[in-house]
Amino acid sequence: MDLHLLLDNLTNPALLFFFLGIIAVQLKSDLEIPPNSSKFISLYLMFSIGFKGGMELSHSNLDLEILWSLLFGVFLALSVPIYTYFILRRKFSVANSGAIAASYGSVSAVTFVTAVSFLEMEQIEFGGHMVAVMALMEAPSIIIGVLLMSYFQKNKKNKISLYGVVKHSLTNGSVLLIMGSLIIGFLTSDQHASGIEPFTTDIFKGFLAVFLLDMGITSGKKLADFLKKGWFVFLFAIIIPLINGSLVAVISSLFTDSIGDRFLFAILAASASYIAVPAAMKLAAPKANPSLYLPMALAITFPFNITLGMPLYLYIVNAF
Repeated sequence: MDLHLLLDNLTNPALLFFFLGIIAVQLKSDLEIPPNSSKFISLYLMFSIGFKGGMELSHSNLDLEILWSLLFGVFLALSVPIYTYFILRRKFSVANSGAIAASYGSVSAVTFVTAVSFLEMEQIEFGGHMVAVMALMEAPSIIIGVLLMSYFQKNKKNKISLYGVVKHSLTNGSVLLIMGSLIIGFLTSDQHASGIEPFTTDIFKGFLAVFLLDMGITSGKKLADFLKKGWFVFLFAIIIPLINGSLVAVISSLFTDSIGDRFLFAILAASASYIAVPAAMKLAAPKANPSLYLPMALAITFPFNITLGMPLYLYIVNAF
């Protein structure tokens, strides 16, 4: 791996604030971001990345490469939950296996936003359509996870309402906002977009740093309990994202030459959802243990991807 990339990433202020959040928890500090403020910043990040992606998409030619990118993203969201489910069934119940598989098939919007910031820091261009790819990858994995649980559960009387879960996943706040912002950005003229550029662009990295501070605090609180669950869950939360991200970093070269797009595909394949999937699993799998699948995605996979994962995947993309 290029040590320059690793050093650049590890000295990124946003990432250092993430570590500060973890350290604050270990020191038992009362440092916290008010819940309402945290939610606002989360909404802002989704709005900003969606709007900027729409603007980029409006200046792009809608060609076969974009179509293949969208289809490849959906394929990843459908295939990852299936193969991970059968690995997880060796250790966990049907409900827990389905919930975890759905988490790792779906994507983390915050990881994607952090990856975009990393590309901007390295001055690497990417396509605006990748925001649409991310949004499309949220729901399919949730649907596959629910179908797997429904098919393999022993008690067929407790049927899962697939319609309710699909509707909930498609109307999830983060999915709706990022898709809506993407469409608005696509329709907005350059003149009108420049009027809100200070809000959508100039303050983005500052808000990202504060949000990652909050993510560090949240991860730090969940880390202690999670480590008590044994080595299997810890290794799964590292190895599966590493395999997915590395393979996709290579395979994506078959339909795009863009370094930035291939890197973002790798990040999307390696990330795990800790917002949309837990919300959907409350409806679909109340027996699944949120203290299992939520910390796996948030306390292990997320920190791994934004620290070591990003420079590693970019190195693989450049190598192939």
